[in-house]
Amino acid sequence: MQEIPVYFFTGFMDSGKTSLIHETLYDNGFGQDARNLVICCEDGDVEYEEEKLRTITGHLAMIENQEDLTKEKLEALNEAYHPDQVFLEYNGTWEVGPFLEMELPAGWTVIQSLATVDAHTFEMYLANMRTMMMEQFFAADVVIFNRCNEDTPKAKFRRVVKALNRKAQIVYEREDGTIDEGDMEELPFDITADVIDISDADYGIWYLDAMDDPKKYDKKKVRFLALVYRPDNKLKRGVLVPGRFAMTCCEADIQFIGFKCKYDRAETIPHRSWIDITAEIRCEFALEYHGKGPVLYPVSIQPASQPEDGLVYFS
Repeated sequence: MQEIPVYFFTGFMDSGKTSLIHETLYDNGFGQDARNLVICCEDGDVEYEEEKLRTITGHLAMIENQEDLTKEKLEALNEAYHPDQVFLEYNGTWEVGPFLEMELPAGWTVIQSLATVDAHTFEMYLANMRTMMMEQFFAADVVIFNRCNEDTPKAKFRRVVKALNRKAQIVYEREDGTIDEGDMEELPFDITADVIDISDADYGIWYLDAMDDPKKYDKKKVRFLALVYRPDNKLKRGVLVPGRFAMTCCEADIQFIGFKCKYDRAETIPHRSWIDITAEIRCEFALEYHGKGPVLYPVSIQPASQPEDGLVYFS
C-alpha cells in the first residue's frame, strides 16, 4: 500500500502556519507533481486560494469543529481526492493529543510535525496559556520562531522548548523571512574554570546544554547541589543519579532530571539525600542515554542541606 505522508502544523492563530504551508507548496516547489490535500481547521489572516491550489493539483477542505475531525471524515476526503500528500493546519486552541491518537485512513502517516510561534507574542502566550502551548511543543519535530529580531531572547525560547522536547529542531526566522543562525547567549557560568560552579538557578540551563553537547564538557570538572536518586534494586551497583526536580510546564509536569554517576561507594549514599558533588564529566556511551552522554565520576561528595526551594527551572 502506498504511504501518504501527512505534515501536521500546529500553532496559535496568526503564528504563521498558513504562510509556511504556502511557502512549502509554492515557493519550494514541494507541491509540484503530486496531488495535494490541504485540511484547514481555522480561518486566519492569510487564506488559501482554491484557484491557485488547482495549479498544483491541490484541494482545500475546511474542518471548523474539532468533533468533525474524525477518521470517517478523513477517509471521505481520501476517497474524494486521492491525495499523494496531506497538509493539516490544526486549530491552535484544540488539544493535540486526540488527533495524534486518532486512527488515520489506511496509508496515511504523520511523518513530520511542525509548530509555528510568533516571537513577539510568545512570552505573553507562555504566561497565560502555558499548558496549551507546551502541548504543541511536546509533539513537534520542528519549532519555528518567526518574526525574530535582534532583541529576541533566543536562548530563553530554546530552553523552554528543549525542557519539554529535547529532540525538537528549533529554527529562528527573521522578520524578512531569512533564517537567523547567529550565536546564542553566553552561558551563565564559566565553562573555562578549573571547576565549573553550577548554581541552583543555572542547573536547568546546564543540564540541557550538557545533554545536547556532552563533548563540550568531556574531562571538565563540575560542582553542584544535588538530590540523589538511588532506589533499592533499581540501579546497578556502583551507580547513582544526582540531579534535581524541575518544573517544565506546570506543577503537573515536575520531573527529575539527573546524570548517570559511577561511584564505587554509591550504596553508602541514601536515596533522596542531598549532597554537594564535585565530579569529572566524561562523554561516554551509556544505556540510560541510548548513546553517548555525560557520565559523572565523583572527586568529592559531601552531605548537604535541602535548599529552601528544591525545584529548578529552565528560564
